Amino acid sequence: MISNKIVKKILKTYGEAWIEQDIGKILSIFAKDGEYYERAFQGPFKGHKGISKYWQTKVVEEESNIKFKLLNYYVCGDVVIAEWDASFDSNIENARIHIKEVAILEINKDNKIKSLREYWQSESFPLK
Repeated sequence: MISNKIVKKILKTYGEAWIEQDIGKILSIFAKDGEYYERAFQGPFKGHKGISKYWQTKVVEEESNIKFKLLNYYVCGDVVIAEWDASFDSNIENARIHIKEVAILEINKDNKIKSLREYWQSESFPLK
């Protein structure tokens, strides 16, 4: 079972990486062969190369003014279920996006994310 201390560190780093738009920081918590599923019906971004490309395109280029708040998390063995509230300005949609998300993270023996699956609902508001 993964420790509470490690879980808190992973989730804190995830939030910081998103807010700071820091690709190196997000990769630091993923296994080299980790998988990142952004959408339930699409395949994952695979490995550091795929995750890096996704973060560059989606987070760095398309988002700004990012806010992140961890609401809850639950641990069962090597699986973490986390709930957070986030918002950001979409540089593509010219809108403020607000999302509530649940993510399921599988953690490997090296305390790295081997799989992250996101499930979220969003709303958007035009930027003035």
